[in-house]
Amino acid sequence: MSKNKVLQPNFKISFLLPKYWLTWLGVFILYSISWLPYKFQLFLGRQIGKLLFSIGGKRKRVAERNLALCFPEMPVNERQRILKKNFENTGIALLETGMGWWWPEWRVKRKCKVVGLEHLEQAHKEGKGVLLLAMHYLSAEINCRGIGTGHPMVVFYRPHNNPLMEYFQYRGRGRSNKYMLGKKDVKGLLKALNDGETCIYLPDQDYGRNRSLFVPFFAVPDAATTTGTLIFARNKNTYSHMLVPTRNDDGSGYTLEIKPRLENFPTGDDEADVIRINQELEQAILYKPEQYMWLHRRFKTRPNKDDPSLYK
Repeated sequence: MSKNKVLQPNFKISFLLPKYWLTWLGVFILYSISWLPYKFQLFLGRQIGKLLFSIGGKRKRVAERNLALCFPEMPVNERQRILKKNFENTGIALLETGMGWWWPEWRVKRKCKVVGLEHLEQAHKEGKGVLLLAMHYLSAEINCRGIGTGHPMVVFYRPHNNPLMEYFQYRGRGRSNKYMLGKKDVKGLLKALNDGETCIYLPDQDYGRNRSLFVPFFAVPDAATTTGTLIFARNKNTYSHMLVPTRNDDGSGYTLEIKPRLENFPTGDDEADVIRINQELEQAILYKPEQYMWLHRRFKTRPNKDDPSLYK
């Protein structure tokens, strides 16, 4: 097993100090709600999302701006419809954190249908590791458990800044998976791929100027796009696949589709390769745009440091 730079966090007596009491309260509420009937949680999540939408604030402005940048030709009323639905899905996502962290495996399996596991099984028969490329869909927490119940993975992730939340996050995300690697543990992920593991990686956010190229993403011609993906995809023992996870509209649960291997990828042309990744992400996002995490400042890094921000 790869040496994990993010050591599994252990419980600390300091977690009982007053500064963590609000965190404990939030965790208790989330845990308690997670045991309610699933469709009631969907209903409750939508109401939370509607409340967040009515309050507005920075995140709403960011999401609205992202939609305008990505879909400038879309009618304003259609973008507003997606925005409202996006906030409803954000409210649901808050409760899905509890589902993902605490649901027993039988309940996860009942709600999560994984399509395309045969692609992973074939890769492993050939002795290959799999780089599973995903995107920040709002249902990520339950999706992580859903894939893991059928095919345990290595999860590449960003540790939480709050130590108590990290304690719960690490255990929750790792319940049905093998182990977790911090986002800076490049060597650890390469070793996992060489060991024939399936490793999940999300290349769809703005990770800054370092190791990035400015290429099109939807209608934005110069979106900072990480080339870090290619470090792993170039590994000779690795196949790359897209993962498209969605929450079913009928309230029945989740469909997690693993796409066939990306053929002729990477090509060695970094710009062409990251453009292709963005195009694959666009197709996946367009399937359910209201379920994508538009609340992040995807276009915060500009090609030139003195370029005006797209969020002012």
